[in-house]
Amino acid sequence: MDFAFDSRTQGLIAELESFLHEEVYPAEPVLERELAANPDSWRPQPVVRALQESARARGLWNLFHTGEGGAGLTNLQYAPLAELSGRSLKLAPAAMNCAAPDTGNMEVLARFGTPAQKERWLVPLLEGRIRSVFCMTEPDVASSDATNVATRIRRDGDEYVIDGRKWWSTGAMNPEAEIFIVMGKTDPDADRHVQQSQILVPRDTPGLTVVRPLSVFGYDDRDHGGHAEVRFDGVRVPVSHLIGGEGDGFAIAQSRLGPGRIHHCMRALGSAERALELMSARAAERSTFGRRLADHGVVREWIAQARVSIEANRLLVLKAAWLMDTQGNRAAHSAIQAIKIAVPRAVEEIMDHAVQLFGAAGVSGDTPLAEMFASIRTMRIIDGPDEVHLSALGKAEVRAQTGA
Repeated sequence: MDFAFDSRTQGLIAELESFLHEEVYPAEPVLERELAANPDSWRPQPVVRALQESARARGLWNLFHTGEGGAGLTNLQYAPLAELSGRSLKLAPAAMNCAAPDTGNMEVLARFGTPAQKERWLVPLLEGRIRSVFCMTEPDVASSDATNVATRIRRDGDEYVIDGRKWWSTGAMNPEAEIFIVMGKTDPDADRHVQQSQILVPRDTPGLTVVRPLSVFGYDDRDHGGHAEVRFDGVRVPVSHLIGGEGDGFAIAQSRLGPGRIHHCMRALGSAERALELMSARAAERSTFGRRLADHGVVREWIAQARVSIEANRLLVLKAAWLMDTQGNRAAHSAIQAIKIAVPRAVEEIMDHAVQLFGAAGVSGDTPLAEMFASIRTMRIIDGPDEVHLSALGKAEVRAQTGA
């Protein structure tokens, strides 16, 4: 069994590490100053634009994308690169055009879009000229079950009419997010997994209203275009804006969420590595009761547990990536569920210990830990909450063991 990455991946890892240390980490305080100076702006800040140009020049652009306009990497090749980007969640993914929800939306368009849809929306997304939004979660139904979506997509001649409410629509506050992918029901009477469809809605379509921004533990995620509640009141778009066919929406969503889940887990491990570095430095330089924090047994245990947890979960993620590459996303389904359960829980515990080690500084804005903790806590909800994945994985395991 060979644990080494291939030569291309190793070269990209070296280039990305250089990019992080030379440009991204120094840009983090610059981003904070620019956000403070432009409190009402949801657009990408100038420092992000500068980093994007540099990432392009370094060959670190669209690393997630396997098709035309992308780097053509496998999931296994992309895994360590996505992990490195997680060390600076506010800057690195956006700088490399590898940020959600654009990554998933680009994959949907690449796999299911018509040539016209790809030309109009996929090309500018791949080039970073526009951003996008994915609208699935709703405030009025339990969205842990995606078949619950109540938004209606009704055909009227050569148009579809859309009515409904969405929220946690990532990126919707950014005026550069020009296209919304909306999931709704085209046939409420069909079998429950073929009632839904997905459709493209341009931002300037009459009846589409971005109602308000939403925050996560007080953080507005303004650097990524925020999260928003969105309302669709009699929104009309041409029938050519439907993605795939009527009834394909649920299957498209599942094909989108699988890669999205593993990307989230990859980046989460990078965040955990950075938190561990901060913990180790704090433990070495800070003293209590006449001893360094690093000399207290409980602190050593936290640091040791963090290292073991990161290594174990990284292997789980790499196995899931390998299965996706060699056997396909469907065959890797249980492995993806396993990492979606295990990684957020493990990283949340590491973040919690890091915050505890930093004390009051850990819950302040003076370190990145509080915001990192807020981000990882959401991972136990987004793309399916823990309980859904635990139930499904348990059911699959019983079936595998007993055939029942």
